[in-house]
Amino acid sequence: MKYLLKNANVLCGEINKADVLVCDGRIDTIGIGVSVSSDDDTVVLDLNNCFIFPGFIDVHVHLREPGFSYKETIKTGTMAAAHGGYTDVCAMPNLKPVPDSVGHLKEELDIIERDAVINVHPYGAISVNEEGRELADLEGMAKDIIAFSDDGRGVQSDEMMSEAMTRAKKLGKMIAAHCEVNELLRGGYIHDGKYAKEHGHKGICSESEWGQIKRDIELAKKTGCTYHVCHVSTKESVELIRQAKKDGVDITCETGPHYLVFSDKDLIENGRFKMNPPLRDEEDKKALIEGILDGTIDMIATDHAPHSLEEKSKGLEKSAMGVVGLETAFPVLYTKLVKTGVLTLSQLVALMSEKPGRRFGIETQLKEGAFADLCVWDLNKEYTIDPNSFLTMGRATPFEGMKVCGECVLTMVKGEIKWKKQ
Repeated sequence: MKYLLKNANVLCGEINKADVLVCDGRIDTIGIGVSVSSDDDTVVLDLNNCFIFPGFIDVHVHLREPGFSYKETIKTGTMAAAHGGYTDVCAMPNLKPVPDSVGHLKEELDIIERDAVINVHPYGAISVNEEGRELADLEGMAKDIIAFSDDGRGVQSDEMMSEAMTRAKKLGKMIAAHCEVNELLRGGYIHDGKYAKEHGHKGICSESEWGQIKRDIELAKKTGCTYHVCHVSTKESVELIRQAKKDGVDITCETGPHYLVFSDKDLIENGRFKMNPPLRDEEDKKALIEGILDGTIDMIATDHAPHSLEEKSKGLEKSAMGVVGLETAFPVLYTKLVKTGVLTLSQLVALMSEKPGRRFGIETQLKEGAFADLCVWDLNKEYTIDPNSFLTMGRATPFEGMKVCGECVLTMVKGEIKWKKQ
């Protein structure tokens, strides 16, 4: 199939008016006044000054299948991703069975092959069943996974993490770490800050995150491992990573949209504000934005984590941890960071596409000859976020009811339309 995307604003280094011709899954031509003969089968789409971006890449999503298909399936999760402008997602391994061996990983790969709407890159677990007692079959899984992670749990043993890093280094694979010191959690479930104290909640201290990041940085120095920190939320974490980069450690990190927009002062007694790590205080949010601006924080990932309505309807104390984010990430960040002048549009797209792609070896570029992995956005469209419009099975989002600008009107993967506004 051939497509001619006409009258667009194309982000290709700079933003320029252009048409984009897609042939046989690839970008054939980017230019002004591109035309096709009247007797061929090219589908012409007038984009009416919408914006074409390279496909977004989310390196941290939970697709819940196999094992938890009542929360999400690979089909519904990737449909939601396409709706949010994503052409590639990296799927976390806290599944059942956990992808800790070739056989267990194959169960996930088979469903991806059958049902995925966009490109899905699975993680392999660091430890067997993510229990931190025995290393998984890293060598056996290496060729089929994007990186290794025990996301949802921190690896508590220094020796085990060191060995995992050493073996990952030999395999040319990254360790992507959920950093959490179990003994510092003390039953907490929101940030150990003012809101927790005033409302009688048990808090999670910041050191439970940054303490393990500090340990892992030393191990990454020792082993030379390629290392990535998941969902950074504290000011101390940002400073540790900033210094590690200055010291030459091969380290990157991500943060999530909710940490850049909210703090614990925005909490209400509702499970849609409960995630791990939790929303921190205003100083932490400020440090995260500073980290984005100075390059300490490399990318934005949603940590899309759907749960059932029942699991998220038990308030802050008893609801499951995790919120959905694939369908809200760009409009929320465009509205709250770009339209307010904190970031440029090009910077935001780089944080959601170019930078995660470069680090994780996933290419979505708007250039002639590249695969047509792209998304189209109407930045003038204003609306209120309504979870009932989501394609994900999850409905819990802290952004519910927020007025935003920016609507995805088309997502294309290898030249095939995977989402199109009707």
